[in-house]
Amino acid sequence: MTSDDPRGEAARWLRLYRDLGVEEVKVERSAAGSRPAARAPRPAAQPGPPALFEPGDRTGSALPRAPRHEDPQGALEVLRRDVIGDCTRCRLSENRSNVVFGVGDPAARLMFVGEGPGADEDRQGEPFVGRAGQLLDRIIAAMGLTREQVYIANIVKCRPPENRNPRPDEAATCLPFLRAQFEIIQPEIIVTLGKVALEELLGRKIPSITRARGEWFEYGGIPVKATFHPAYLLRSPSAKRPVWEDMQEVMQKLGLLPGA
Repeated sequence: MTSDDPRGEAARWLRLYRDLGVEEVKVERSAAGSRPAARAPRPAAQPGPPALFEPGDRTGSALPRAPRHEDPQGALEVLRRDVIGDCTRCRLSENRSNVVFGVGDPAARLMFVGEGPGADEDRQGEPFVGRAGQLLDRIIAAMGLTREQVYIANIVKCRPPENRNPRPDEAATCLPFLRAQFEIIQPEIIVTLGKVALEELLGRKIPSITRARGEWFEYGGIPVKATFHPAYLLRSPSAKRPVWEDMQEVMQKLGLLPGA
């Protein structure tokens, strides 16, 4: 959210970084004119073919939304460079190749959150780039959007060994950084991918993702839609249909369906 008082804006971010345990932050001025421009409304998206998520057009127009921060891209860069840095705060740093921070529109209306990077993501330093990521891209395309119009991140930013689930202390170490991303991006909706991501955001165990999937939850005042992880869809293609139903609800809330 923008502020007319630059001192108040600076104080807000200093409080945020102190909450993350950072006592000193190096600040670089952003280039003039870096304020994100307001985007024109896009035509209402038509529902894609349920359960298919086949590769398609990735040239969808920008989402309509007002700027949420004076310079969200700059704030994310400060978070990545000066706050997270070459993080060694937990054991996951011992075997990682890259910190996998996040990717997408720094002022996205929609944010996807998974549990943690895999081997492909660790190697490239970008979330959801393997087979599951390619399927996520197709899901996003079926919504009438592109990967560049949403924001994609994970609960933990370093790969757990052998792709195991993040341990509670590892997730607890990384969650403040994800919370900071939420604060900067201010998405209107968060979609959690899989059981682990939902449990970590809620701070409690759930019986199963099958029972929680499709439900709406809340995190910090932001609606959260729970759905299956794309990796599960690769193993169980029949689950694509309920995921598409979940995404249609998300599109409805964002005003991307006819009559929304």
